[in-house]
Amino acid sequence: MPYYDNILEFEPNLDGADLRIGIVMSRFNIDIGEGLLSACTAELKKNGVQDSNILLATVPGALEIPLALKRMAVSDQFDALIALGAVIRGDTYHFEVVANESARGLMMVQIDVEIPIANGILTTDNDDQAIARMSQKGIEAAHAALEMANLQMRIDEIAL
Repeated sequence: MPYYDNILEFEPNLDGADLRIGIVMSRFNIDIGEGLLSACTAELKKNGVQDSNILLATVPGALEIPLALKRMAVSDQFDALIALGAVIRGDTYHFEVVANESARGLMMVQIDVEIPIANGILTTDNDDQAIARMSQKGIEAAHAALEMANLQMRIDEIAL
Protein backbone atom coordinates (compact mmCIF):
# COMPACT_ATOMS: atom_id res chain seq x y z
CA MET A 1 0.00 0.00 0.00
CA PRO A 2 1.61 3.26 -1.12
CA TYR A 3 2.16 5.91 1.55
CA TYR A 4 0.18 8.49 -0.44
CA ASP A 5 -3.16 6.66 -0.55
CA ASN A 6 -4.77 9.17 1.79
CA ILE A 7 -3.44 12.23 0.00
CA LEU A 8 -5.84 14.30 -2.07
CA GLU A 9 -4.87 14.03 -5.72
CA PHE A 10 -6.25 15.99 -8.64
CA GLU A 11 -6.86 13.63 -11.54
CA PRO A 12 -6.37 14.95 -15.08
CA ASN A 13 -9.65 16.46 -16.31
CA LEU A 14 -10.20 17.27 -19.98
CA ASP A 15 -13.81 18.43 -19.61
CA GLY A 16 -14.12 21.58 -21.69
CA ALA A 17 -17.75 22.38 -20.88
CA ASP A 18 -18.00 26.05 -19.88
CA LEU A 19 -14.29 26.69 -20.48
CA ARG A 20 -13.25 29.72 -22.52
CA ILE A 21 -10.16 29.19 -24.64
CA GLY A 22 -8.09 31.78 -26.50
CA ILE A 23 -5.84 30.70 -29.35
CA VAL A 24 -3.07 32.73 -30.94
CA MET A 25 -1.72 31.33 -34.21
CA SER A 26 1.25 32.50 -36.24
CA ARG A 27 0.58 33.02 -39.95
CA PHE A 28 4.23 32.27 -40.78
CA ASN A 29 4.31 28.69 -42.12
CA ILE A 30 0.54 29.02 -42.45
CA ASP A 31 -0.10 25.51 -43.77
CA ILE A 32 1.44 24.01 -40.64
CA GLY A 33 -0.39 26.53 -38.46
CA GLU A 34 -3.72 25.61 -40.00
CA GLY A 35 -2.97 21.90 -39.51
CA LEU A 36 -2.23 22.58 -35.83
CA LEU A 37 -5.37 24.69 -35.53
CA SER A 38 -7.61 22.09 -37.15
CA ALA A 39 -6.45 19.31 -34.84
CA CYS A 40 -6.51 21.58 -31.78
CA THR A 41 -10.02 22.95 -32.29
CA ALA A 42 -11.40 19.52 -33.19
CA GLU A 43 -10.01 18.19 -29.90
CA LEU A 44 -11.35 21.13 -27.91
CA LYS A 45 -14.82 20.55 -29.37
CA LYS A 46 -14.56 16.78 -28.80
CA ASN A 47 -14.00 17.58 -25.11
CA GLY A 48 -17.00 19.89 -24.83
CA VAL A 49 -15.68 23.38 -25.61
CA GLN A 50 -18.36 25.32 -27.48
CA ASP A 51 -17.48 27.24 -30.67
CA SER A 52 -18.71 30.40 -28.99
CA ASN A 53 -16.13 29.88 -26.20
CA ILE A 54 -13.14 29.80 -28.57
CA LEU A 55 -11.46 32.96 -29.83
CA LEU A 56 -8.75 32.85 -32.49
CA ALA A 57 -6.29 35.66 -33.12
CA THR A 58 -3.60 35.42 -35.77
CA VAL A 59 -0.26 37.20 -35.73
CA PRO A 60 2.57 37.52 -38.27
CA GLY A 61 5.05 35.15 -36.61
CA ALA A 62 6.04 33.23 -33.50
CA LEU A 63 7.72 36.22 -31.84
CA GLU A 64 4.42 38.12 -31.87
CA ILE A 65 2.49 35.32 -30.16
CA PRO A 66 3.43 36.19 -26.54
CA LEU A 67 2.19 39.79 -26.80
CA ALA A 68 -1.19 38.73 -28.18
CA LEU A 69 -1.44 36.05 -25.49
CA LYS A 70 -0.67 38.59 -22.78
CA ARG A 71 -3.42 40.90 -24.03
CA MET A 72 -5.85 37.99 -23.97
CA ALA A 73 -4.65 36.88 -20.54
CA VAL A 74 -5.13 40.25 -18.88
CA SER A 75 -8.65 40.54 -20.30
CA ASP A 76 -9.87 37.96 -17.74
CA GLN A 77 -12.03 36.41 -20.47
CA PHE A 78 -10.20 33.09 -20.81
CA ASP A 79 -9.61 30.01 -18.68
CA ALA A 80 -6.62 28.92 -20.77
CA LEU A 81 -4.69 30.02 -23.83
CA ILE A 82 -3.02 28.13 -26.65
CA ALA A 83 -0.07 29.20 -28.80
CA LEU A 84 0.13 27.62 -32.27
CA GLY A 85 2.79 28.01 -34.91
CA ALA A 86 5.81 26.49 -36.60
CA VAL A 87 9.43 27.55 -36.45
CA ILE A 88 11.32 25.59 -39.08
CA ARG A 89 15.11 25.58 -39.18
CA GLY A 90 16.67 27.56 -41.99
CA ASP A 91 20.23 28.31 -42.94
CA THR A 92 20.80 30.97 -40.28
CA TYR A 93 20.93 31.37 -36.52
CA HIS A 94 17.49 33.05 -36.68
CA PHE A 95 15.80 29.68 -35.98
CA GLU A 96 17.33 29.44 -32.51
CA VAL A 97 16.44 33.03 -31.66
CA VAL A 98 12.80 32.65 -32.69
CA ALA A 99 12.37 29.21 -31.12
CA ASN A 100 13.96 30.19 -27.80
CA GLU A 101 12.48 33.65 -27.45
CA SER A 102 8.93 32.64 -28.36
CA ALA A 103 9.06 29.84 -25.76
CA ARG A 104 10.52 32.22 -23.16
CA GLY A 105 7.79 34.75 -23.95
CA LEU A 106 5.07 32.15 -23.42
CA MET A 107 6.49 31.18 -20.05
CA MET A 108 6.83 34.80 -18.95
CA VAL A 109 3.18 35.54 -19.77
CA GLN A 110 1.98 32.34 -18.12
CA ILE A 111 3.85 32.99 -14.90
CA ASP A 112 3.18 36.74 -14.80
CA VAL A 113 -0.55 36.53 -15.46
CA GLU A 114 -1.18 33.12 -13.86
CA ILE A 115 -3.19 31.67 -16.73
CA PRO A 116 -2.30 28.36 -18.39
CA ILE A 117 -0.74 28.64 -21.83
CA ALA A 118 -0.32 25.48 -23.90
CA ASN A 119 2.73 25.65 -26.14
CA GLY A 120 1.74 24.32 -29.55
CA ILE A 121 4.61 25.96 -31.40
CA LEU A 122 6.47 23.31 -33.35
CA THR A 123 10.23 23.66 -33.72
CA THR A 124 11.48 21.34 -36.43
CA ASP A 125 14.42 20.88 -38.77
CA ASN A 126 12.26 20.77 -41.91
CA ASP A 127 8.75 20.95 -43.35
CA ASP A 128 8.33 17.16 -43.40
CA GLN A 129 8.90 16.92 -39.65
CA ALA A 130 6.40 19.71 -39.04
CA ILE A 131 3.77 18.06 -41.23
CA ALA A 132 4.30 14.73 -39.49
CA ARG A 133 3.87 16.29 -36.02
CA MET A 134 1.21 18.98 -36.55
CA SER A 135 -1.91 16.92 -35.84
CA GLN A 136 -0.54 15.31 -32.68
CA LYS A 137 0.89 18.60 -31.43
CA GLY A 138 -2.47 20.33 -31.97
CA ILE A 139 -4.23 17.62 -29.95
CA GLU A 140 -1.61 17.80 -27.20
CA ALA A 141 -1.96 21.58 -26.97
CA ALA A 142 -5.74 21.24 -26.57
CA HIS A 143 -5.28 18.63 -23.84
CA ALA A 144 -2.72 20.72 -21.98
CA ALA A 145 -4.98 23.78 -22.03
CA LEU A 146 -8.04 21.86 -20.83
CA GLU A 147 -6.17 19.94 -18.14
CA MET A 148 -4.42 23.01 -16.77
CA ALA A 149 -7.58 25.17 -16.81
CA ASN A 150 -9.41 22.52 -14.82
CA LEU A 151 -6.48 22.03 -12.46
CA GLN A 152 -6.29 25.78 -11.76
CA MET A 153 -10.00 25.80 -10.91
CA ARG A 154 -9.68 22.79 -8.61
CA ILE A 155 -6.71 24.32 -6.80
CA ASP A 156 -8.68 27.55 -6.33
CA GLU A 157 -11.68 25.60 -4.95
CA ILE A 158 -9.83 23.48 -2.42
CA ALA A 159 -9.13 24.50 1.13
CA LEU A 160 -6.84 22.20 3.08
